[in-house]
Amino acid sequence: MNEHGKQIRLPKKAEKVKNKTPAPVQITAEQLLREAKERELETVPPPPKVRITDPEELAEYHRKKRKEFEDNIRKNKMQLANWIKYAKWEESVGELQRSRSIFERGLDIDHRNITVWLQYAEMEMRNKQINHARNIWDRAVSILPRATQFWLKFTYMEELVGNVPGARQVFERWMEWEPDEQAWNTFINFEMRYKEIDRARNIYQRFLHVHGHDFRNWVRYARFEERNGSIDNARAVFEQMLEFFGEDGMNEQMLVAFAHFEERQKEFERARIIYQYGLDHIPKEKSVELFKSLTVHEKKFGERLRIESVILSKRKVQYEEQIKENPFHYDVWFDYTRLLISEGQERAEVEDCFERAIANVPPYMDMFLRLLTVYSQFSNTPNLSYPSL
Repeated sequence: MNEHGKQIRLPKKAEKVKNKTPAPVQITAEQLLREAKERELETVPPPPKVRITDPEELAEYHRKKRKEFEDNIRKNKMQLANWIKYAKWEESVGELQRSRSIFERGLDIDHRNITVWLQYAEMEMRNKQINHARNIWDRAVSILPRATQFWLKFTYMEELVGNVPGARQVFERWMEWEPDEQAWNTFINFEMRYKEIDRARNIYQRFLHVHGHDFRNWVRYARFEERNGSIDNARAVFEQMLEFFGEDGMNEQMLVAFAHFEERQKEFERARIIYQYGLDHIPKEKSVELFKSLTVHEKKFGERLRIESVILSKRKVQYEEQIKENPFHYDVWFDYTRLLISEGQERAEVEDCFERAIANVPPYMDMFLRLLTVYSQFSNTPNLSYPSL
């Protein structure tokens, strides 16, 4: 419309929309509001602090805050963080009974929420309401017995208030669920804080019935007995460990631990027997550390002949490994036979080594013929000496 009241018509070209496809970027009302908020140059000042001096004003303030919390809960009652904030606010204004009521309402929504239980019980503990806290922990561990945090905090609270029998009773309830290894170790450490060695020993024995599949737990139990002066008990634990796992489940770590125990008790012959038992029953490729430990043991506590015997055995193993990798490596065969002869090994053992060597016929005959010559000369030599070519 113009100033004379006549309608202005647009040109026909302007009335027509040439491109009717949707725009590549759609603009929403939410986007417009967000951009307008971002482009604000002036910051909105925080609301002024209100000083409340009148009991009626305080009651009105509490009413408004409660209404805000209730509105937030009503909008999304499954958001349990709102329940926790509400309960903590009630605690901050000294309304413990209201705080309890809110926590209970939150648990009615989700009784398996660990955070709500923790916050609820900790609120009671902060306010020294031990009986209330004990009741909450008891309910929590009954509903969620696999929540480790509940048991730990429950026992900590009982010990903190000096109720050691009560803490022990909670631990016993916990162990009925056969928890993980850390829980058992926590119980053992609890008993050791009060010098209850017999109780700790009993817990270790029950612990091994549940988690005895790990040999390290047996070793820990044996070291516990050793630390407390029960050497015979410690040795019995190691022996029970070997019996429990048998030859099929045995490994070098458990035997090394057993042998080191005997070394600490100055029982060097016992340790030597354990090492030798392991070398006789565990494959060579799985007993490297065992052999090293035996070598160190003999160097420390053995006689000269024993040390030489261990070193000889070690060199034999090295030659056998090299031969296994390449049976045509005749330099190794020469060194191996020379070692056996120089160390005065049995003639049958030396001949067996030669026989094994010549059984490997190589594509190139020079070294092979040389080995045959050495073997022939050795066979015709009455004394045990290495032939010279």
